[in-house]
Amino acid sequence: MLNWYKNLYVGDNAKKKKKQLIRKINTGAGVLDVYLITLAVNPANQLEIFSANELMQKARRKSCPMIVGLCRGYEEALEMVQYFAQKTYESTGTGAVRKWLEKEIEGGR
Repeated sequence: MLNWYKNLYVGDNAKKKKKQLIRKINTGAGVLDVYLITLAVNPANQLEIFSANELMQKARRKSCPMIVGLCRGYEEALEMVQYFAQKTYESTGTGAVRKWLEKEIEGGR
């Protein structure tokens, strides 16, 4: 089972079909032009953006960290990461996006 952030950030283009997209991704069905943002597997990095279709591979699915963002289109995923960076800087004065998100996850946003 995939680990979804309970207060998942969803891009504007994905909002209408959020539940349908999550269901398809959870069941391993393919989805067009859907990108996920996760905490990076390597703790030295901050975030990862990848196509949701990568989760059709067992190895990728098994090692998938918490999913914090769901977007339609790579451009929207980049905008969401930019939003995370902006909110992090406003909140902490640093660029430590991963730490900021981890605190959001612990605190329930």
